[in-house]
Amino acid sequence: MSFTIGILYTGGTIGSVGHVLSPLSDGDFETAFDDTITPILKSQYDDLAVSFIPYGKSLDSTNLQPSDWCKMAAAILGDYDNCDAFIVLHGTDTMAYSASALSFLFTGLQPNGFPNAVLSKPVILTGSQVPLFYQKAKDEPAADLTIRFDTDAYQNVCGAVSAAYTGVPEVCLFFRNTLFRGNRTAKTNASEFDAFSSPNYPALGEAGIEFYLDNDNTLHLPTTQEISLDSPDAQAVLQDQLSYLTDHIDGAGVLPFLAYPAPYTESPAASALANVLAAALGTGIGGLVLESYGEGNFPSGNPDTPSDGAIYQVLAAAHAGGVVIVDNTQVLAGIVNSTAYASGSWLADAGAVGAFDMTPLASVAKLIYLLTLRHYGSNDWSQAHVEQLMQTNITGEIMDVNRLDTRGEWYLAPGEQIMALDGSATLTNDHALGPALRSASQPATDPPLWAPLGDSPDADMPGRLYMQGDGNLVFYDASNIARWASGTTPAGPATSMLILDPGPNLYIYNYAQGEVTAELYP
Repeated sequence: MSFTIGILYTGGTIGSVGHVLSPLSDGDFETAFDDTITPILKSQYDDLAVSFIPYGKSLDSTNLQPSDWCKMAAAILGDYDNCDAFIVLHGTDTMAYSASALSFLFTGLQPNGFPNAVLSKPVILTGSQVPLFYQKAKDEPAADLTIRFDTDAYQNVCGAVSAAYTGVPEVCLFFRNTLFRGNRTAKTNASEFDAFSSPNYPALGEAGIEFYLDNDNTLHLPTTQEISLDSPDAQAVLQDQLSYLTDHIDGAGVLPFLAYPAPYTESPAASALANVLAAALGTGIGGLVLESYGEGNFPSGNPDTPSDGAIYQVLAAAHAGGVVIVDNTQVLAGIVNSTAYASGSWLADAGAVGAFDMTPLASVAKLIYLLTLRHYGSNDWSQAHVEQLMQTNITGEIMDVNRLDTRGEWYLAPGEQIMALDGSATLTNDHALGPALRSASQPATDPPLWAPLGDSPDADMPGRLYMQGDGNLVFYDASNIARWASGTTPAGPATSMLILDPGPNLYIYNYAQGEVTAELYP
């Protein structure tokens, strides 16, 4: 049997030729690739079949727009049954944006935020800093093009093919011998071959003498066959959603906005930043991604009384008018914690929600995706629901904050905690008490709202709280003896999450079967 890789050539440096670089047409690129690259690839993988997926006009990625993300996804989905994996050849300027967007576009989303259609095959984006082919003369036929001797493109193509053979079921980006999760990447070097990084998530794999894949860091295969894109029903679900996205995505205006030192006055309240924001918001955008300083600090326009500042007032008015505001950071690595400093804590009062460890690029793509789907099908998402989904892990783009997941972050070590997304409650694995649910508003001396081991545990402490693969939530003490269990072991698929929602509400949700299996509090 053959292993078929579908190649989607969208343009970019990898397919450019000429003294002033411009992309080859898709037909010329396919001809040059089949004549020069495919035979080399088949010498390593004798079962390899290369199939070019029709795409249309190739572009420098600088000129790509959200509708092009939909076009890429539709091209791949249309050929999904005919290929075992997919490689998207893309320009580097906006590759991280496209990698983020495609991870969402290949996820069918139920109104509650859980997927009903997910990838089962690799989709690998790659490109290059130097073109793949050398053109001796302006009118040289594509069949006569040769491989450039100084290109990184050839190695990136080979590495992407090796990554495709691993079967990793997610949207990835391969560059300079490294496989990254696509929605965790950013372009961090404009002139070197190691152009991409994944600041807040480890690499998925590495190409060396052999290709190494770290399965601990990759997404899992679909929980059930029903939601796998191998299923015709799941494909139909995603196709319907993608068609809607294609028709409406240009209407989901999202603005990324960078904090920078700019003049302001406290009285009267005035600010250059506020003026620019107000002008942009006046165009009717539905989402705003702030690229703040540090852990999420943004100038309010009044250091002493933020609510009197011009920027505060613009943002608060925008939020009151329905704009979703996401607080991110322009720092490459780290977690947004806008409450750490007074200079950032006012953002929550103005309506902003934190992006935790999500990149600004993924935040923009995700917010466009969610705002477009806001009224799709049976969705009737409020502003608050979109904000909640922005902070919820959909396809590996953000840390799990309020969940323990059977197939992800699945236990709490001593001292660790999960937190309701609005910060109103925490579940901490207390060194002395074990699991302890507390409201942020209650005095520290008050007993926990929920502590299944009681206030004097008869156990060897501390221990660990596990969300097990059988759907059972279990606390094991330091001697590895089970001291408490939820008793939730359903028949059939049991992939589950412990979820802490505002309220607080603490419950176990079996997302393979779509049902709550235990309500722990209240």
